[in-house]
Amino acid sequence: MKHYSLFVLVLILLTGCTKTLTFENEVFEKESKIPCKKDCPKITIDIPIAKNIPVVADSINKNVFGVLKDIVYFGEKPSDAKDYNDLTTSFIASYEEMHKKFPTETFGWEAKVKGNVEYQSDQILNIKLDHYTFTGGAHGYQGFRSLLFNPDTGKTIFCDEIFKNEKEFKAFAEKEFRKKYKIPAKANINATGLMFEKDTFQLPQNIFYTDEGLLLYYNSYEAASYADGSKEILFPYQKVSKYLKFQ
Repeated sequence: MKHYSLFVLVLILLTGCTKTLTFENEVFEKESKIPCKKDCPKITIDIPIAKNIPVVADSINKNVFGVLKDIVYFGEKPSDAKDYNDLTTSFIASYEEMHKKFPTETFGWEAKVKGNVEYQSDQILNIKLDHYTFTGGAHGYQGFRSLLFNPDTGKTIFCDEIFKNEKEFKAFAEKEFRKKYKIPAKANINATGLMFEKDTFQLPQNIFYTDEGLLLYYNSYEAASYADGSKEILFPYQKVSKYLKFQ
């Protein structure tokens, strides 16, 4: 009886010590101090920060930050920013440096990133980044990024790693994609004006796990022109579960 009571006590203590990976969004903003009348250069980063399990959280946060650096950093050399405050400062500093060189040509720089936990299960974690940047030119660039992680280790899961057989899923996805966008089965994939490289269907760079199903998302320029915008196709999990390693 004593042994049983001790076992129950240990079990309760272990359960009480178990931590769950959680996220809290934090906002980082910076605006240029150079006087302006409208569209003043500004950067806003609203990003989920992993907490509670240090090793796992550190891995996830480090990888998300690395991706953000690629999205918003402006310059020829990689940014040496070590945190989000450094990153926002670097973006505004790049604008102000350009403004000194070309005071009549630089205006309205902007960067916005909104991140959220799109999907979380025992097997996979998906963080979605909705980002927009404008650093001059005819228009800015808006897109989505999908970051997949192992929730137990915090390590990145790459898109090709989520499939049991990527080749089989790709063949299935192409048939469904052709149906949605009314591309004849035997016609070139670009026959209706798409822009797949080498005239060959490819899976997108960003695949999202959502509550509704698996989303294939092609950002502008990935499968079509900027004017034609993004392309996407959603598969309910019951239709694609046989292809997936994680769900």
